[in-house]
Amino acid sequence: MSRKKQTDAHISVGARRYINRHFHIIFQRMVYVLLFASIQIAVLIWLFVRMHTWIPYFFVLCMVLSLLAAIHIINKNSNPAIKIAWLIPLFTLPIFGGLLYLMFGGHHKNRRLNDAGVNMRTQYEMIQGDALPHGAIRTQDDAAMALHGRDAALISHYIKNASGCPPIGNTATDYYPTGEAMFAALCEALARAERYIFLEYFIIEEGTFWNTVLDILTERAAAGVEVRVMYDDFGSMLTLPIAYERTLRERGIKAHVFNPFNTVLSPRPNNRDHRKITVIDGNVAFVGGINLADEYINVREKHGHWKDTAVRLTGDAAWSVAVQFLAVWDADTRTGTDYQLYLPAKTDAPRIENGIVQPYTDLPADGELVGETVYFQMITRAERYIYLTTPYLILDHELLGALQTAAKSGIDVRIVTPHIPDKKSVFFLTRSHYQPLLDAGVRIYEYTPGFIHAKSMVTDDRFAVVGSINFDYRSLYLHLENAVWMYNTSSVTAVRDDIVSTIAQSEEVHEDVLGKMTFVRRLWLSILRTFAPLM
Repeated sequence: MSRKKQTDAHISVGARRYINRHFHIIFQRMVYVLLFASIQIAVLIWLFVRMHTWIPYFFVLCMVLSLLAAIHIINKNSNPAIKIAWLIPLFTLPIFGGLLYLMFGGHHKNRRLNDAGVNMRTQYEMIQGDALPHGAIRTQDDAAMALHGRDAALISHYIKNASGCPPIGNTATDYYPTGEAMFAALCEALARAERYIFLEYFIIEEGTFWNTVLDILTERAAAGVEVRVMYDDFGSMLTLPIAYERTLRERGIKAHVFNPFNTVLSPRPNNRDHRKITVIDGNVAFVGGINLADEYINVREKHGHWKDTAVRLTGDAAWSVAVQFLAVWDADTRTGTDYQLYLPAKTDAPRIENGIVQPYTDLPADGELVGETVYFQMITRAERYIYLTTPYLILDHELLGALQTAAKSGIDVRIVTPHIPDKKSVFFLTRSHYQPLLDAGVRIYEYTPGFIHAKSMVTDDRFAVVGSINFDYRSLYLHLENAVWMYNTSSVTAVRDDIVSTIAQSEEVHEDVLGKMTFVRRLWLSILRTFAPLM
């Protein structure tokens, strides 16, 4: 057999194994969800049959509930686009609209997420009160930040006040423009762990990436290193078997599934843990957009070449990320952690002077749109250029207006989105936002080699953000997210150079992308844009 045929046969076998494994996982999930959904439907049918004389009263109750929900929405201090998106189904489907809002629209089920926010601020007070005297971490106070200029000080002050996350020096940053580069660095750092490893990811998928990491985690756990892994149940629904946390625990790993998605009636169904976090011994941390799956390192092709990014923090700021992890872990598991046990070891190593970094997290229902506001402040304070990459460009009125105003003011605004979509409806929504941006002078590029999953922004060679926060409603309003804001670090210019390089591989959008669409598709896009805040 020729080498080519052997290679083709190997690929074919690998593909069959991949399909069979995913079919097994999907089948397990379908049976699990359908079982619980069937039970719920059966209960509802039984109630309707047994209490048919009460059905008119039930309908009246639902309509009253929809009216009360509408009044609640109108009086909420939230984005007008989200209000409109919810009011339409409430008035067009008055019988079931209120029930839908009760299940999916309210934030009253997010008590644990609010607790995480409160806990996080409490722990940062602990850092400044206890850790600082021990030399474990050196935060920057307001006076120190003022020396870096008014813009830097104001952005940093907002992040600190809104999320409880302080600006930190004494931290080296390493920027990874691809998942492959991050994968190698991550494995090397994990293998050197001595005390603990924290991992928190939206997607974990069995394959080359995760299996390599898992082997290292297993070896480190056997050597006495504490290993904690937390993953989102919805994000990993089709990539991991049911009860996979048991497999991890059998390997000596503390595992937790965030917000299990049992049925459509699951509590907090929209509030997913979209963060990507690795912390090692409180001295090293990785944040960015890279999940632990093979497409992120292009071992498996999915939507062409997969482009993503991450940042490694070495130094004091890594402990800040550890606190963010522990706060959410404690809130969702309803446990408590003695943070003093996880403080990074005191070191006599010289201070690392490499600008200011500020890792931060954004929690839903805490009253602060931290992710969106940081983007907004960077846009409105830019003087020369704004470069950003995002897989989804579904903008609310504020961000759309800020980008338009910047471009009309003569600032070089460039946006890179995917050319090969992962979700066609979202891809059409992204393209539907092109025209108002193009009319304002924004330059838009589509990454022709494949799918760009990176969520990065850089302005004026001064500020950069790398993290998990997409430019869409789910990331900005509903998900747990995290990122790192950087000022005057080497990674700021590294982000700039990477986006410039990415633009060179991309196709610029010049024409009216909506002009070539049929009337039916344009009508469909108009409907999608109306309901974009709920997608």
